[in-house]
Amino acid sequence: MHSHSIRVYYEDTDLAGIVYYANYLKFIERARSEFLREIGVDQVALKRDAGVVFAVRRVEIDYVAPAVFDDLLIVATTVTHIGGARVTLQQNVLRGADVLVRSVVTIAALQENGRPARMPQNLRIAMAKAGE
Repeated sequence: MHSHSIRVYYEDTDLAGIVYYANYLKFIERARSEFLREIGVDQVALKRDAGVVFAVRRVEIDYVAPAVFDDLLIVATTVTHIGGARVTLQQNVLRGADVLVRSVVTIAALQENGRPARMPQNLRIAMAKAGE
């Protein structure tokens, strides 16, 4: 499991003072980018050298409880499935031990022309190790 800290800023909140629902998508996106960086994936080099980019294929999200200004959140990312061209991640947003948001995100590997691409073997291995 990978953990990424996020501080809630005023700009993340709505008129009610809680995190605007769409901002959780930004939070989990940042955590995915940091997860890839931590397991040694350079997305710029992956595009340049293998012609592979990632795109979100599907997101399921369940808003359990609100976060508010100045909360320190943790986005916990766990690999749940690795295929040839797709990976599925469980990404939970927590405040302490409390789960605020549960999400399941499917990421697709694509060629630059938008067609599916097989993920390089070393990338699948790195993700599998991170998921252990």
